Amino acid sequence: MHEGEDELEVELELEYSSHREQVMEHQPSPERVEELNGALLKAFERVIEYRSAPFILFDLLTVEELTDAFYHFPIIIKPVLTCVNVAQRAIKRDLDLDFDTYSRAVSERVAAQLAGYVRPFLPRVLGVSALMELDRFFWTDKEMRAKKGNWERVITQELNERSTEQFRKRKFNSDGQAFELDAALPTSGPDIRIGIDVKRIESRRDIHKRSDEIVNKASKFKKAFPNSKFVAVMYFPFPSLHTNLNSRLTDSNIDLIYFAGESKSSIVLTVEMLLAQLGILKETEDAS
Repeated sequence: MHEGEDELEVELELEYSSHREQVMEHQPSPERVEELNGALLKAFERVIEYRSAPFILFDLLTVEELTDAFYHFPIIIKPVLTCVNVAQRAIKRDLDLDFDTYSRAVSERVAAQLAGYVRPFLPRVLGVSALMELDRFFWTDKEMRAKKGNWERVITQELNERSTEQFRKRKFNSDGQAFELDAALPTSGPDIRIGIDVKRIESRRDIHKRSDEIVNKASKFKKAFPNSKFVAVMYFPFPSLHTNLNSRLTDSNIDLIYFAGESKSSIVLTVEMLLAQLGILKETEDAS
């Protein structure tokens, strides 16, 4: 919030998790670890050699055997592909194949395409534990990214649940450029009365880049809709730097600035304050 908005000056106790906590929260389940370990041992049982731990002798594995392994144990596809830096984009680019590498089912045709593509790149030998670790790393990364993206969606969901009007993602054009708002109302029509930019800033070093992006979008928005409101809602897990970021966003084109934490209670409080300031907060039974 800007300084001077005394009626809404509330000391928020924002909750932020550390990177370590996020990593620990999104570990693969014990069931997945156990299933993957069993699947790897079964899929490559003919070419596994035990050297105090199981190793897969990929140089003895034929394309046909790899195809069969992928088809019967699709859970192994992701770690096998990642051990040679092959992901969905590479598969789409090189094979023109849309395939979710976390899919729990695969056709024989697709399994054969993937096996034929990746077999020449596989290492001569690789420990099962190495593939397990690769899977853990990429699973955790995927889950963390999903949660961060979901935070922005939760903001919009709470806006719609607590507002007298409905918001949705909308695009607008200004100076020949296209811009996107994470939440806007009305949901259709030539005009936008309120535009909300929701942004996660994860690192201190991103403060300049991200704040410039917000200021630029606000400027373009007000050029297209001079009588409308532009609101910035941010996740920035460095409370001691909120004042610094707030000052960087002090711009005539930005009407309101809010910070929200990770917990639902923090998001709800922020959203209710925002909607109250805009005059569109839905009355609750308690309030009435």
